[in-house]
Amino acid sequence: MTDKLTKAVSKNGKFRVYVVNATETVSEAQKRHDTWSNSTAALGRTMVGSILVATSTLKEDEVLTTRILADGPAGAIVIDANAKGDVKGYIQNPHVSLPLNDNHHIDVKGAVGTQGTLSITKDMHLKEPFTGQVPIVSGEIGADFAYYMAKSEQIPSAVGVSVFVQPNETVGAAGGFLIQTLPGAGDADIDKIENNLKIIPNLSTLLNEGLSNEEVMSKIMNGIDMKILEDMSVQFKCDCSKDKFSKSLATLSDKELQDMIDENHGAEAVCKFCNNKYQFSEDELKNIISEKG
Repeated sequence: MTDKLTKAVSKNGKFRVYVVNATETVSEAQKRHDTWSNSTAALGRTMVGSILVATSTLKEDEVLTTRILADGPAGAIVIDANAKGDVKGYIQNPHVSLPLNDNHHIDVKGAVGTQGTLSITKDMHLKEPFTGQVPIVSGEIGADFAYYMAKSEQIPSAVGVSVFVQPNETVGAAGGFLIQTLPGAGDADIDKIENNLKIIPNLSTLLNEGLSNEEVMSKIMNGIDMKILEDMSVQFKCDCSKDKFSKSLATLSDKELQDMIDENHGAEAVCKFCNNKYQFSEDELKNIISEKG
């Protein structure tokens, strides 16, 4: 099964809605980074939130980078996402596993922390990238993305992100939704959605039960007719390569490269986003030095 994001608009023109099932995408990140439960949930929720923001605010060839820097043991979380549904990311401390919170759920807030910032930098191919930054208001990540949407994008939104982690640390379900309020939506319309969100089960529960994106959307928007606009695939995708790392090595001084040759007889480059490893032999490092000269 390929992960999928569904875009829709309410027939009354008052809401735009995005629902994503990103179970395989988050599972790929969990495997690549060997994350434990709390780190998996924090990383996965941030990936899902980034996908929702990217696909709702970017044009096709634009990219955004989400950074969560807070005071919890998980450390920094960094995600790249684009409007095509590609996403990659890493968490500074992948091995965080805490007791369940008072609701008997994974304590994401305990892992992320409550003092810090969420920032999103968009590369829209202008002279300078645009960065919007907000303080962490929850640490549960969904509410933090909603606060970002309201403050930086000026779009009042509801954001739900959820990751269900199995006892063996694998990802059972991961997904999310974004509801954007459009001009014309009144208090009664918003109250209807807020009441829906209060009574529906946890999102990962719905995904675990096998509900489709459309079925999840119908529960979230119960009482409001929706028109599906588009389905698109979502996937973990990293654009790293040996050639890119070779260019990075070329920015080092000749002495630093020679030290790698003398001390290690080569070098290993590791991509932070996907954990792919690239080996450089002594001859390859010597070629990098000679091509610089």
